[in-house]
Amino acid sequence: MADVLRLHFTVDGEDFTSAGEASAQVKKKLRQMGYDPELIRRVSIAMYEGEINMVIHAGGGEADICIYPDKIEILLSDKGPGIADIALAMRAGYSTAPETVRNLGFGAGMGLPNMKRYSDFMNVESVVGEGTKVTMIINT
Repeated sequence: MADVLRLHFTVDGEDFTSAGEASAQVKKKLRQMGYDPELIRRVSIAMYEGEINMVIHAGGGEADICIYPDKIEILLSDKGPGIADIALAMRAGYSTAPETVRNLGFGAGMGLPNMKRYSDFMNVESVVGEGTKVTMIINT
């Protein structure tokens, strides 16, 4: 499809300071394309939360973004430990982040809830020991 812009990013799982680079690049691209600031904010928050989760829990991962005329699709995938109980992980405040991460100001248990809140559709697929895939759609 000629009317789809595809972006791909590798999220470095070794460095908290680089977390958010992919969402910043997407934010910049959406601004250049003239998207509504509120839509850009929603995309940025949802994607940033996903990036942070990949850094905290999975040692990094991949982010693929497709910008369609009517929606923005974000696919985040990692080869981390997986999520044993997705329903529990979706509860605001629930976190499995280690104390060292919490001391840095991350791991408050709002990642998945915020991802869901700022997207129009979200699906989480996870296999313990294999990794997690999160699909989010934000309608334009």
